[in-house]
Amino acid sequence: MIKLVRIDHRLLHGQVAYAWTKSLGTDCILIANDEVAKDSLRSSVLRMAAPSGVKLVIKSLEDSITALNSGVTDKYHLMIILESIKDANELTKHVPSINKVNLGGVKTEEGKKQISMAVFVSPEEVIQLKDMNQRGIAVEVKMIPEDKGQDVMDLIK
Repeated sequence: MIKLVRIDHRLLHGQVAYAWTKSLGTDCILIANDEVAKDSLRSSVLRMAAPSGVKLVIKSLEDSITALNSGVTDKYHLMIILESIKDANELTKHVPSINKVNLGGVKTEEGKKQISMAVFVSPEEVIQLKDMNQRGIAVEVKMIPEDKGQDVMDLIK
């Protein structure tokens, strides 16, 4: 069962590893990211950040889609972490069981505008967020479980 789909450019760090897993009762974290899946050093570093008792799986976006749709992940209380809005848009197009995405952190870069404390979006990312919204995917900006979530559509106007 998918408990949370989260976009966070830092992927797995203390806030995600401990606050979210504890709040949700997560027993498995799936990092869906093409670059990390190919980078053994980066994968090793992320594995060290995983909380004890929580399984960490790192797969490419395509392999993640296949696994999620096959039912093999259904036995877990699963948190999916993506690095980008683009990847979340792609994942939600191909995994019909996802209807909500948590937007936790997108780093600042040239050409991006700030829409919340830790979220910066480019014009292309705004289009992707609107695409998810039009397909019925709720996108909520929420850094930690205790925060009050904000609908991303209200923030990108």
